[in-house]
Amino acid sequence: MFDKILIANRGEIACRVMETAHAMGLRTVAVYSDADATAKHVQMADEAVHIGGPAPADSYLRGEEIIRVALKVGAKAIHPGYGFLSENPDFVDAVEAAGLVFVGPSADAIRKMGLKDAAKALMQEAGVPVVPGYHGRNQDAGFLAAEADKIGYPVLIKAVAGGGGKGMRLVEKPADFADALASAQGEATTAFGNPDVLIEKYIQQPRHIEVQVFGDGSQAVHLFERDCSLQRRHQKVIEEAPAPGMTEDMRAAMGSAAVRAAEAIGYKGAGTVEFIVDGSKGLRSDGFWFMEMNTRLQVEHPVSELITGIDLVAWQLRVAAGESLPKQQGDLTITGHAFEARLYAEDVPKGFLPATGTLSHLSFPADCRADSGVRSGDTISPWYDPMIAKVIVHGSTRAVALSKLLRALEQTEVAGTVTNLAFLAALAAHDGFGKGEVDTGLIARDLDALTSAPDGSAEQWIAAAMCGLNLHQPTADSGFTLWAPLRHAVQLSHGEDLLDISVEVLSPSLQRWQLGDVQHEVAHDGAIWRLNSQPLPNVARAGDRLTVFGRHSVVFDLVDPLDRAASAGGDTNVIEAPMPGLVKAVFAKAGDEVKEGDRLAILEAMKMEHSLLAARDGIVAEVLAQAGDQVEAGAALVRLEEPDS
Repeated sequence: MFDKILIANRGEIACRVMETAHAMGLRTVAVYSDADATAKHVQMADEAVHIGGPAPADSYLRGEEIIRVALKVGAKAIHPGYGFLSENPDFVDAVEAAGLVFVGPSADAIRKMGLKDAAKALMQEAGVPVVPGYHGRNQDAGFLAAEADKIGYPVLIKAVAGGGGKGMRLVEKPADFADALASAQGEATTAFGNPDVLIEKYIQQPRHIEVQVFGDGSQAVHLFERDCSLQRRHQKVIEEAPAPGMTEDMRAAMGSAAVRAAEAIGYKGAGTVEFIVDGSKGLRSDGFWFMEMNTRLQVEHPVSELITGIDLVAWQLRVAAGESLPKQQGDLTITGHAFEARLYAEDVPKGFLPATGTLSHLSFPADCRADSGVRSGDTISPWYDPMIAKVIVHGSTRAVALSKLLRALEQTEVAGTVTNLAFLAALAAHDGFGKGEVDTGLIARDLDALTSAPDGSAEQWIAAAMCGLNLHQPTADSGFTLWAPLRHAVQLSHGEDLLDISVEVLSPSLQRWQLGDVQHEVAHDGAIWRLNSQPLPNVARAGDRLTVFGRHSVVFDLVDPLDRAASAGGDTNVIEAPMPGLVKAVFAKAGDEVKEGDRLAILEAMKMEHSLLAARDGIVAEVLAQAGDQVEAGAALVRLEEPDS
């Protein structure tokens, strides 16, 4: 076993690898960019080395520099985590050429699974079922349209070098095929530098079930399945293991197919074989097809760890050091059920727009596993994926585990940025999901209900106002005067709602609050404030922003009446950048007539492209940015004027 490893990654996965490495007595080396100088993974490591600027291309994708650092500090192996260089076969070759160990599969295995079309052909040879479709090299638009006709609509266009839903389009009728193809190819070119696509039959009630595999280069085992059907825009939201409704026959068939896939390429380390499953008639051993193989550790690996009791990172390190498989298939069993929810900094009501911000408060309940690369006081940067944490639970049954997940989400506290926490809790409480009725279309069907912003309760308004007025800490001399109760007033806003709130401090332990026409008395019992015997929720304050926790966290803002008067009315004339990012394209020109909803520009930020739309009809008066500009949040990009001005 090597004694020192370098983790060529950042954030949550770098911290995760370090935890296991330290438990095994290994020393760890972190690398970091300018943006990550004080990051959690840097402080956890035994050594840390700066490798470049904040952009991934200037730091975490600099393979030669990472290898140079590993050699300089005496690391014997490099763990790539996931993302960045984890599935780059050229990097693997370079690591091994430098005399270092790559903790993962061979470059050959990665190359064989790197392109979806070639991988599907290889899987067919190995006897793994593959979705009907065209996976060849002919990329002529007319030819591809003819192939789609043969397969039968609806079809799915997918970038052969794709991932994360990029370069993927669903086409439901022939008339839409040409536009969808051009759009998918354009996005694939931008994201991967490769416009090639494949065409597949679209499964009407699809479930996404994947199998965790592990190999030592000669033989492989599977660690059962995970259901990742809860997806938004082809990106996973909540994962679970095992899959609900799974039969022993199908588990055996899928596991055997996944092992054949791994052994066909001499796979070494942890990997995932992803299958698309027809859930329209229940789970059947003849109703699943190979989609792709991820030749790395997956984001959702913790749920497999919790149901098997296996530390997959420990297995990775042991096999990379030359050991054979730690266990055989017959030694592996399933115990209980596990869920993982991905907590992101994103604005759900605004279409899940990735967000930035400094975490003024971050806390997780003690009875869940929270894998995170950030802490209170850390900043969610525009340079990287905006994940805050993975909230993971395990229970004796699916029902028990789901109840624990909902409770864990309700007790998770995040302040300083908008998050998808309420959305995750709504999913965990969804009746259909609770019954195991899952498919990849569930979120889209119930999106309005799942994304509705929670209204603030009386308890939350009062808790926010109390904190805003600094009345949440009772003292003997702060409550009242000798002649009358002390009165305070405050204005709070929540979304579009604005409320004037007043309070009479009757004593150090008793307050009478006026919310609209309703009065509420709040009493302190010596430990906490209570309203109608219920404890007031916790509050985190950052400047004039107040985040009130509870079943659904709610954000309030202290309002200065003068500021409110000055800002009344808003401005729909200026299209602004919603976050820092790179202007990828500008479609507007001065003098153009545009309609509400027309796409004016594309901003690339946090690994995604965002279309910026006209807020109203008008004439383009000025274009204030051009493709290639790096802009800050709030930067004016396009200005409109009235058509008759």
